[in-house]
Amino acid sequence: MINKKVNSVHDAVANIKDGATVMIGGFGEAGSPIELIHALIDHGAKGLTVVNNNTGSGHVGLAALIENKRVAKMICSFPRTANSTVFPELYKKGELELELVPQGTLAERIRAGGAGVPAFYTATSVGTSLADGKEMRNIDGRDYVLEYGLKADFALIKCLKADRYGNLVYNKTARNFAPIMAMAADTTIVQTKQFVEAGDIDPEAVVTPGIFVDQIITVANPLLESELVNAGEVYP
Repeated sequence: MINKKVNSVHDAVANIKDGATVMIGGFGEAGSPIELIHALIDHGAKGLTVVNNNTGSGHVGLAALIENKRVAKMICSFPRTANSTVFPELYKKGELELELVPQGTLAERIRAGGAGVPAFYTATSVGTSLADGKEMRNIDGRDYVLEYGLKADFALIKCLKADRYGNLVYNKTARNFAPIMAMAADTTIVQTKQFVEAGDIDPEAVVTPGIFVDQIITVANPLLESELVNAGEVYP
């Protein structure tokens, strides 16, 4: 009988090795799997390449992963936001690498990676420094830049509800990058607010089917990044 549930967040991330590429869901706070990220800090894997929309806030979650020197490279769209201080400071010191990707291009690169599309052309970034050194092509009189699909060893994502097969439902826009990251990773690890039995989720409501999910951990009362930041929390 298929049952992808694991006993703890620490068990869920135990197989993440040094140097792994890890996609982490979230659009700022929305959909950010804080508990899985903190477990990854505790686990100790380092030299990670992390793919995310941004670089975290305050000193918790993704920002804490960076601050604890676990990340060697960030692939993201927004390296600096209102409450992000950790990444900018370390980047200025030359302590980690940044690959800056326009947000729509980032989403499409992840989607392409999950769909088995090795590369695609886009007009985004043409004429900017982000296109420097990349292959260009003129199609119907317009210039395009070649971008490559993104894949990962692991994806850490958050959902509202999951069944034991790994079928997932998200909380509105908290789904953001999660569905495509689940498709683009070799191993997808999910923290869910609710764990239900097979058949308890309407098949028509499933956003991510279980074929893309490997491990599920229930976190009934997930932490909120904004509350932790406002309280001045630091992890660990």
